[in-house]
Amino acid sequence: MILIGELSLWVALLMATWAATVSFAGGALNRRDLTVSGERAIYATLAMVVLASAGLWTALFTHDFSIKYVASFTSANLPKIYTFTAFWAGQSGSMLFWCLVLASYSAVAVYTNRTRNRALMPYVSGTLAVVMIFFLATLCLGANPFERLDWIPPDGRGMNPQLQNPGMAIHPPNLYLGYVGTTVPFAFAIAALITRRLDAEWLVAVRKWTLLSWFFNTTGIILGMWWAYVELGWGGYWAWDPVENASLLPWLVNTAFLHSIMVQEKRGMLRKWNVTLVVSTFLLSIFGTFITRSGIISSVHSFAQSPVGNWFAGFLIAAIIVTAYLVTTRLKDLKAKANLESMISREAAFLYNNVILVGIAFSVLWGTLFPIITEAVRGEKITVGPPFFNAVNIPLGLALLLLTGIGPLIAWRRASIANLQRQFVGPVIGGVTTGFVLLLFGMRDIPAVIAYTFAGFVAMTVIQEFYKGVNARRKMYDESVAPAFTRLVARNRRRYGGYIVHMGIVVIFAAFAGLAFKKEFDLNLKDGDVRELMDPFGHKWKFVSQGVSQYNLLNREVTALALDVSRDGKSQGVLTTEKRQHVDSRGAPTFQPSTEVGIKGSWRQDVYVVLAGIRDDNVAEIRVTFNPLVRWVWLGGGLMAIGGLVVMWPQAQRRRVESGYAAVMQPAEPTPEPELAGV
Repeated sequence: MILIGELSLWVALLMATWAATVSFAGGALNRRDLTVSGERAIYATLAMVVLASAGLWTALFTHDFSIKYVASFTSANLPKIYTFTAFWAGQSGSMLFWCLVLASYSAVAVYTNRTRNRALMPYVSGTLAVVMIFFLATLCLGANPFERLDWIPPDGRGMNPQLQNPGMAIHPPNLYLGYVGTTVPFAFAIAALITRRLDAEWLVAVRKWTLLSWFFNTTGIILGMWWAYVELGWGGYWAWDPVENASLLPWLVNTAFLHSIMVQEKRGMLRKWNVTLVVSTFLLSIFGTFITRSGIISSVHSFAQSPVGNWFAGFLIAAIIVTAYLVTTRLKDLKAKANLESMISREAAFLYNNVILVGIAFSVLWGTLFPIITEAVRGEKITVGPPFFNAVNIPLGLALLLLTGIGPLIAWRRASIANLQRQFVGPVIGGVTTGFVLLLFGMRDIPAVIAYTFAGFVAMTVIQEFYKGVNARRKMYDESVAPAFTRLVARNRRRYGGYIVHMGIVVIFAAFAGLAFKKEFDLNLKDGDVRELMDPFGHKWKFVSQGVSQYNLLNREVTALALDVSRDGKSQGVLTTEKRQHVDSRGAPTFQPSTEVGIKGSWRQDVYVVLAGIRDDNVAEIRVTFNPLVRWVWLGGGLMAIGGLVVMWPQAQRRRVESGYAAVMQPAEPTPEPELAGV
């Protein structure tokens, strides 16, 4: 099976090359037989990549240490779940996983469009095949996962302890599904540019794929934040690490596109902008992969330096040149069909939203590249840390949060004074009341107060929109609240799923603002020592050391500190934090010691305890951190994911609505919104 897998990689490369050649030829010569041959070659490529993947998994589970990849990332005593996830733990394995996802997406895109978009599909198939050629060629020639060792070691090195976490099974796959998902919209954009069919046809094909990519990217980022929080032990969930930034960049641009696509669909505007956003999202995904694999940045997430980075740099440069040429030579075809009529309109709000999202993306990109640029120009690396990113992006983020609430309240084309007065009263009252109450209760951190004021405004916007829709259904159909709410969302998943996403963003911003009240304490504890600490909410916590214990478990030696914890005199149980030294099957140490964080969480705050080390006099050095509102970050991320699923879910069949109900839901705007009439 391993030999078949290795051979399958080369056959997959040949199949992808054939697919690209005959697909582009079929489009240029208008030959359907060549186009069909190219599509079948994509299916064949998928079959070969599946065989190659099965070969690598076979090598991992049979502990074939003659294969360098298996010996580098597994050991005989590695738990089975991590043996499975070792597939994407290293450079070549993760690239094979990328190829597996890409080939699967490509096959699905071709199959679902076998009777649609036939003028575009030759170039879509060809573009997808070209991207597959790059990744397969990089695997075969630069990072072969089936590379053999000159001698067979008795055991493998094992997996990095920081990767031995349940997050390893869910975070990387989601992130890859999001990253690779940007390739299909990119392929449709390239096909539309080549054929000059730049009307709404390609947007319809692209929107669901963009949503799919956005959903997985969102889920991957949130899961990565959770994994960093529980595993790395530095007390937070986002550190503006270069690889974290690389995952955020395509998400920001993708989010901008999902907003501006509505403007093009309704008003025929932002056509150049939308094409640019689609191709930029893909290019930023490749850029993120490049900095992860080139070794040019230092990150806990990055792979070791290797020649693969040069391959990615070359591909990225070539892709930028080709897309820039196609976009600039099609500017006349991308001319807007309408002009912006008012700076106070929904399309203007979406434009402001896009400008801020792209502004944040640019600041993150600049901060990520700045150390690389300074090292190349001056010979020394000047690091850009969290203070820069926070100083730039917190004001932009607050402006973005405010616009999240403003956009749905403004009419298309031109908002009237009556419309603004009617729509903004409730949300403004909600936001101002939130800020006033917090000031009344003693909150004096101005950025936090602003954040909660804006969050209250946006939350009231979402509540108001749902209330209007549910109330209209209840009046028209005499429904109770729950059925009215369910059917409201079912009749217009795109609109109300978007509102659920907005509510998730509100929750996340509110949780981020809680970091302003974070408290940290460094303690040294002997057995029986007692320490009392005050948390941000005025509660007194007592920590009593139960001493240090040492024991062996599975593939690691554990040094653990147990703390008896109480709050305001009430017992909160025992909290344990550990230092772990992983060993191979012979008991020899592997990698550096890792930390297992002790967390006692609630919806108000997390008590976060990290064991830094044990001194010779048996004194435990620990750091205790009170992290407010951390659980709300995960809740907000879950709401965003649920909203994304609602938007992606196939739209329910709409029934003819009586004019009376349509009149109830008709907004007092110059241009009625057709989706409201169908709720």
